[in-house]
Amino acid sequence: MYNRIILIGNLTKDPELRYTPQGTPVSSFRIAVNRKYKQSDTMKDETLFIDVVVFGKQAESVSQYLSKGSSVLVEGRLQERRWESEGQQKSKFEVVAQTVRFLSKRSSAETTAQPDMTPPEEITDIEPF
Repeated sequence: MYNRIILIGNLTKDPELRYTPQGTPVSSFRIAVNRKYKQSDTMKDETLFIDVVVFGKQAESVSQYLSKGSSVLVEGRLQERRWESEGQQKSKFEVVAQTVRFLSKRSSAETTAQPDMTPPEEITDIEPF
């Protein structure tokens, strides 16, 4: 069997980071995936909302650097989760991501902001230069 999915979309809200009892980071977020199609000479838009979960170091990176509106490429597998709530069986499909690539570019304000790299005016004998 083959279970692999690749999606490109935008985050609908900020990622949520939590930890398992063993200390493994887990981040979950939802992406909106758009599709355009033609139906009887009319172009239509369709948006699919997909839940994504990612584990480990990537989970921390996702939570640190992504926010609502960020574009991402998610590659992973589709998983169905089942549970019982108030006597009813429920289920949902989600993507367990192996890879999350950040597609959003930094804003111009972030890219032009440089850390203060001004050298010190006084040089002592302790410094090697």
